[in-house]
Amino acid sequence: MHAPDGFINAPVSAAAGLVAAGAIAVSLRGARRELDEATAPLAGLVAAFIFAVQMLNFPVAAGTSGHLLGGALAAILVGPFTGILCVSVVLLMQAVLFADGGLTALGVNITDMAIVTTVVAYALFRGLVTVLPRTRRSVTVASFVAALVSVPASALVFTLLYAVGGTADVSIGKVATAMVGVHVLIGIGEAVITALTVGAVIAVRPDLVHGARGLKQRLKLRVNGELVDAPQAAPEPAPAAARSSRTVWITGLAASLVLAGFVSFYASADPDGLEKVATDHGIDQKAEEHAIADSPLADYGVEDVDDARLSGGLAGVIGVGVTVVAGTGVFWAVRRRRTGDAADAVSPADTSV
Repeated sequence: MHAPDGFINAPVSAAAGLVAAGAIAVSLRGARRELDEATAPLAGLVAAFIFAVQMLNFPVAAGTSGHLLGGALAAILVGPFTGILCVSVVLLMQAVLFADGGLTALGVNITDMAIVTTVVAYALFRGLVTVLPRTRRSVTVASFVAALVSVPASALVFTLLYAVGGTADVSIGKVATAMVGVHVLIGIGEAVITALTVGAVIAVRPDLVHGARGLKQRLKLRVNGELVDAPQAAPEPAPAAARSSRTVWITGLAASLVLAGFVSFYASADPDGLEKVATDHGIDQKAEEHAIADSPLADYGVEDVDDARLSGGLAGVIGVGVTVVAGTGVFWAVRRRRTGDAADAVSPADTSV
């Protein structure tokens, strides 16, 4: 759903840029309550993983593909404020290195793909885990639903932005129907990826899943006819393989490198939902060439490497490496220090959007 330059006019693009800048500023402050020395590197890994999985377009309809947006996944794993930053880092890397998503449209893309998906997904997720049984399975189910809804919500917001600042004279009603319809299908893929990933991390290190914190259900005892909380048992020791987050980090990075460097070669070559709707309904009439279309890594290939498989694989590996370094650097800089003030000592579980 990366919008190129030229889809949205300058005033609306500038306004979206201000919204994106404001949200990032708020998120940088909020992320301090979600991150510490242990979780900051993991947030960088989440950004790199989202970058890698976004390279894996999957078919959703005849001639149309979709890919992960990642807002729901990031928010549930590392928190909503950090989630916005994760997806924003990915979008920035894609725009400036791979000519994916316009530079003047960066504010539109961050607003649409980072802010909307994260806020909608996390708000729905928190609502669901409040009413569902307080179990790990409920976290996975809530992740699925939240991710599914976040994608058509993002498509709807793009349509609204286009209704205000679109550069082509098209039927907004038809565009809205097409955008939401195809992105509901893409949302199913997003939901599956998100639920599987969240479920896998919960199975190994539930303490590392932001959305699962504080969800352990307390046992009840009946005393004098009234139900009271049972004394909390001592926590079970973590399995040896799961005691350090380093194992999760190394495994996640390896998976990201394999997905971007090898599996991405087999991704669908069909246009994604936005590209398909833009072509079918004339939105792309005034699309502009990317300002760095001649970048050595443009279109996820390495310049002067003739073998398509090798070129794409190298580009994917470079992208994962740059994203994990940039993301980890940002999150390490804004993390909560262990010796920080009382304001920074707020539990991540108390953070909400």
